[in-house]
Amino acid sequence: MLEVTEVSAGYAGNDVVHDVAFTVAASEAVAIIGSNGAGKTTLLRAVAGLHASSGGTVVLDGVDISGWSAHRISRAGLAYVPAERHLFGQMSVAENLALGAYPSKPDSAQLDVVFDLFPRLRDRRGQHAGTMSGGEQQMLAVGRALMAKPKVLILDEPTTGLAPKLAADAYTALGVLKGEGMTILVAEQQVPLALGLADRGYVLEDGRIELTASSAELANNPDVRRAYLGIA
Repeated sequence: MLEVTEVSAGYAGNDVVHDVAFTVAASEAVAIIGSNGAGKTTLLRAVAGLHASSGGTVVLDGVDISGWSAHRISRAGLAYVPAERHLFGQMSVAENLALGAYPSKPDSAQLDVVFDLFPRLRDRRGQHAGTMSGGEQQMLAVGRALMAKPKVLILDEPTTGLAPKLAADAYTALGVLKGEGMTILVAEQQVPLALGLADRGYVLEDGRIELTASSAELANNPDVRRAYLGIA
């Protein structure tokens, strides 16, 4: 469903992501793990068309989307949820969700899908997004992305700013989506949560893929356990 080949990207002419390649199959969840500063956000933004790549290709569902604008990539079926969430704080939950479907009109059936996944949003549909808790805002950010009926859902650090229980709740919801066939790519520092969701994972260090394996293999890898799980 998503094939990234030799993608490089950076800032002011200096690449911080170097020749990265990975794939995500349909209905698969894949995690990209790495420490802060490893290049995860730059990589995901490059894939989503929000950051210019200096090389490489991105193919979505058989279509080469390399160099496309972010809004064109979004309409092609790739939804990106940034760590900062970027909600419209002075707009209501319902209005934020409606914008997720733009330029199409909100689909009532898809809205029900979002509300079934996040019942709290149904209860708070008239509330301004800026007055919601961090966990509720994360629900809304994911729900807004789902309103576009994406082929691939990309999440950058979905646990940012969340207490441990809320972080676990966020991944429970993502697990429901995966169980329903959603294709998911997540970049995360909370490695146990990410590996608990994902079928496979890639370790990104200094902008390069250093290791790839099944989630179980990564969780049992001594280097991964020492570097990312705090286990000697």
